[in-house]
Amino acid sequence: MKFDKKDLLLYAVTDRTWVGKETLFEQVEDALKGGITCLQLREKELSEEIFYQEAVKIQKLCRQYHVPFLIDDNVEVAIRCGADGIHVGQQDMAAKEVRKRIGPDKILGVSAETVEQAVRAEKDGADYLGVGAVFATSTKPDADSVSRETLTQICKAVHIPVVAIGGIQQDNLVKLKGTGISGVSLVSAVFGSPDIEAACKNLKVLSEQMVSKT
Repeated sequence: MKFDKKDLLLYAVTDRTWVGKETLFEQVEDALKGGITCLQLREKELSEEIFYQEAVKIQKLCRQYHVPFLIDDNVEVAIRCGADGIHVGQQDMAAKEVRKRIGPDKILGVSAETVEQAVRAEKDGADYLGVGAVFATSTKPDADSVSRETLTQICKAVHIPVVAIGGIQQDNLVKLKGTGISGVSLVSAVFGSPDIEAACKNLKVLSEQMVSKT
């Protein structure tokens, strides 16, 4: 899949915390109907085989909506299911190694918290950066916070697009305007919402306002 920075505008990351009333598949479909532009499947607890089976189903769904489908962290599952790409953190497999494994055509996202990490990730083959946590977040309580100043410096230091992550909600999203980011990566603001489709529609409008130059 051809990757464009516009794909990062409203980037949803799954979390099983809110599964219950709906299945994860149904939640993802709601988010796609609401206008998310990218989906990352994050599963820390599932066995490799169950993760793979889930990835195959959700990837088909993303293809129906022409939205890039990425796997969090698990290179084997990403390659096996033919995902559009993978996202890795600083503690996961090194970006340079991941790029070798997935080849030149898959999307590679890398988490960064400092300018140094960001520059290195770009050099090692990242297509985009996930930078955060930009606000306090309940989904990753141990995540170090990244100041607005650092976020802006990272955007200026690299030539690849940057997506902000961490604690971003409807009431603080527009505060990121002017930092240089291409979009926002959301977990609870999407999957913790009682009406995922409606929340995504609203979040997309806010994201468009946030990235606009005016």
